[in-house]
Amino acid sequence: QVQLVESGGGLVQPGGSLRLSCTASGDISGPYSMAWHRQAPGKQRELVARVSSEGSPMYALSVKGRFTISKDKNTLDLQMNSLKSEDTAVYYCLLSTFSAAYWGQGTQVTVSS
Repeated sequence: QVQLVESGGGLVQPGGSLRLSCTASGDISGPYSMAWHRQAPGKQRELVARVSSEGSPMYALSVKGRFTISKDKNTLDLQMNSLKSEDTAVYYCLLSTFSAAYWGQGTQVTVSS
């Protein structure tokens, strides 16, 4: 079993910054990718950024240039700058192997003045 623990959410003013972290533990076997998704009230969960098993990052167009994803061993970070009100959501960490997907419990990010 794999466990994901997220941290770093909170309340921030528009234009501010936050850094999210996700630490994976447990029986992680084989190549895996990690990603951040988010879900705003009344909306579907969407991909924010991802690091492939080879270490290649990718970003949703809505966050490109503002967010930076990084991975060090089993920890995945998301540096969020120039935050906007539309970034308000619950942010979830995802770890995917060839055979399974594991989600974290989510961390709330609220961008408001």
